[in-house]
Amino acid sequence: MDTHELKRVGEGDAEKHEPDENNVCSLTLGPGLMLDGSTVASRFLHVELELNVHLRRLSFSEPVHYIYNPLEYAWEPHRCFVETYCRGGQSILFLGMNPGPFGMAQTGVPFGEVNYVRDWLKITGEVGHPPSEHPKRLIKGLACIQSEVSGARFWGFFRKLCGEPDVFFRHFFVHNLCPLMFMGTTGKNLTPPELVIGEREALLALCDMALCQAVAALGVTMVIGVGRVAEQRARRALSAAGMEVRVEGIMHPSPRNPLANKGWEAVAKAKLEELGVLSLLTM
Repeated sequence: MDTHELKRVGEGDAEKHEPDENNVCSLTLGPGLMLDGSTVASRFLHVELELNVHLRRLSFSEPVHYIYNPLEYAWEPHRCFVETYCRGGQSILFLGMNPGPFGMAQTGVPFGEVNYVRDWLKITGEVGHPPSEHPKRLIKGLACIQSEVSGARFWGFFRKLCGEPDVFFRHFFVHNLCPLMFMGTTGKNLTPPELVIGEREALLALCDMALCQAVAALGVTMVIGVGRVAEQRARRALSAAGMEVRVEGIMHPSPRNPLANKGWEAVAKAKLEELGVLSLLTM
């Protein structure tokens, strides 16, 4: 890609990624699957589909060469996740930043390490492909054999605490601020803070707005950012919107974080105890 070329979200050869922007509810849902807003899950999915429409209008320049949106090509397992576990009455939202290459990018589930998504959460659904794939970051969906450390730590921790998914999702839900994954020419993952400032702010402004809508749809009273960036963005967005939602944070489980590599579970458990929510995971 020329250094002056702009990469637009969703561009490529696959015509199926071009929706009717006048009918958000019909986007990639499949025959007869409309969002009527009658459930929390339906309202939440509608927020995500509306965000997709806005994101497709954005363009990104160097260092971005590849953009994956699993809320498009991995919509089936994502919808399965939301419709199975977004039930209403949940008071706390864990908020990540954006997909990882072997997590949500493969499964459509936040922190979605394949083994936990398939075997513990019991999520199913076909996964397609983004319009353009990096040869080192091919999408294999629930058949992916590469494990994502962050996702394995995140869901592994809650499996140990809760035993069954129903215990976790009685009070908690999980979401990512931004659904897009960005990569450079080598396939290196680029986080939103690494994007050109104007492009980054345009992206995050849309994601902040969608977060406020998602929080309103869910009715949660606390957001726990997984990592400092997600925590800060959530606090800023919800405060600017005048929403009285408590925002806290826990350490990100990424292997890039030396402190997380020394024992993330112990740190996370202590923080959740401090926040007064640990008991909700064992009830």
